[in-house]
This record gives sequence, structure tokens and C-alpha cells, in this order.
Amino acid sequence: MAELDRTHESHELGMHTEELTGRTQQTVFSAEESDNLVYPWASEVDFSRTVEIDAEPLDQRQVNQEIRRLMSEGYGTITVINPGAKHSLGVCILSRLNLHFEGSLGYFGCGLLDGPNVTISGRVGWSCAENMMAGQIVIEKNAGSTFGAAIRGGDLVCKGDVGSRTGIDQKGGTIIVGGRTGAFSGFMMQRGRMVVLGDAGKNLGDSMYDGTIYVGGKIADLGVDAVEGEMTDLDCHWLSRKLGQYGLEAAKGVENMTKIVSGKKLWNYDNLEPTEKKLVL
Repeated sequence: MAELDRTHESHELGMHTEELTGRTQQTVFSAEESDNLVYPWASEVDFSRTVEIDAEPLDQRQVNQEIRRLMSEGYGTITVINPGAKHSLGVCILSRLNLHFEGSLGYFGCGLLDGPNVTISGRVGWSCAENMMAGQIVIEKNAGSTFGAAIRGGDLVCKGDVGSRTGIDQKGGTIIVGGRTGAFSGFMMQRGRMVVLGDAGKNLGDSMYDGTIYVGGKIADLGVDAVEGEMTDLDCHWLSRKLGQYGLEAAKGVENMTKIVSGKKLWNYDNLEPTEKKLVL
């Protein structure tokens, strides 16, 4: 099994390095080579150039096409009014952009993002920000289930309540919930950090492999292999800074939040007998 490097203080925040026996990692890009820091097809935009889209007479595909057209013309700040809770708006944007939605989104809003900063003044439906890679999304009201499913990076913030299975299969990044979260939040979490300022539903962190969950309210119960960890000064410092960035705070103070981590009892999967492994697969 992989051996974790526990020599660095950031290990407590879920920021780990792994040494995989028999495997190597190759550098795939150089920070000095600017061409490698953006997608080759990414539009060059100017954030000072602003434009507005009225989504009311358009379907979701037309709205997304209009966003891309305006980006290709160099607009860096785009506001979408009257989104009308249409599904799949603002998806697959792979470059820097200031994108504002004045209203609510339906299912699968802002999925597959890699770079933009998004604000949503209303609510969002199921699976908002699924597979987000980088950037920032801030929702002023509530969100549906599977919020931030499989995200790998960036900050995903909902200032209200969210549904069940928040951060399912989370692989990195930060999810912040200003209110409550439903059952099975953090299910099969692999990396990253989740912050819930309100209560958490049943089976929190069920089958989590790694990562860290912080809860400010009550926890209905913990899932399989999720255990309470020790809050450190590093945790408190990070939480204060990150919450302050979005104008949020823990009602009882960050030092009184509950920290949930993996018990790592499920890490013995490779020790299963071949017949047992075949049944699992």
C-alpha cells in the first residue's frame, strides 16, 4: 500500500504527498512555459470588458453558446440575467472569466469548470459544479443534492443549506456550506476539505479514503470508517482565513468545530483474497 508522508504539518489539513512503490511521476509541464498554463484554445479575455446576456428567450444551449461567443470577442466579465433555473448553464468553461448569474440555476449548473470565478445570486439544483477543476463558485442561497460531486480543485461555496451526498467522491479543492448538509456527505471522499457550518446528516464521511471534514453544528452520525480527529492550531488558522474570505464565520468559533477524518480501516483492500476481491469488483 502507499505510504503517506506525515513529516509536514499540512498533513493535518489533508494536503498530502504519497510515495507509490514501484511507480514514478514525471513532470508534465514547466511553470516557465506559459503555453502550458492555459488550454491552447482558451480565449484571451479582458476583465474590464463587461457584457450582459438575457437568458429568458434562450434555451440552455443558446446561453452557453453566447457565453463562448462573447469570450472569443474578449469579454472577461459576463452577467447572465433571467437564467430561469435552466439546466446545465455555464458548463465546461476552461479559462479565466468573471461569470455572474442573476437568479437561480437548474441541475448540473457550472460543471466541468477549470478557472472561472462564478457568482450565483439565487439557488442551484442537483450536481452543481460537478468535476470542477479550478476557480471559484459562490452561491448566495441553497443548493440541491450531490453538490460538488467529484470536484478536484478550487473553492465551491454555498451560503445556505445543501442536500444529501455533498462532495461525493471529492478528489480535492474546498467545499464550504454555510448552513446544513444532508445524509452521506463526504461519501467516498478521497482528498480536499469540506466545511459545514451547520448540522450534518446521517452517515457523514462514509467510506472516506482521505481528506478532512469540519462541522460546526450537530452530526447525526458518522459513516463507515469516518472518525473524529483532533483540531489543531493549523486547522483553526486555515478555517478562520478561508471562512473570512467569503464573509462567513462559525457560530461557536472555529476552535469548537468537529474535525472528521478517515479511520483508514478500509485501506486493507489489497490484502483481500483474490476470490473476495472478485466478489467486490
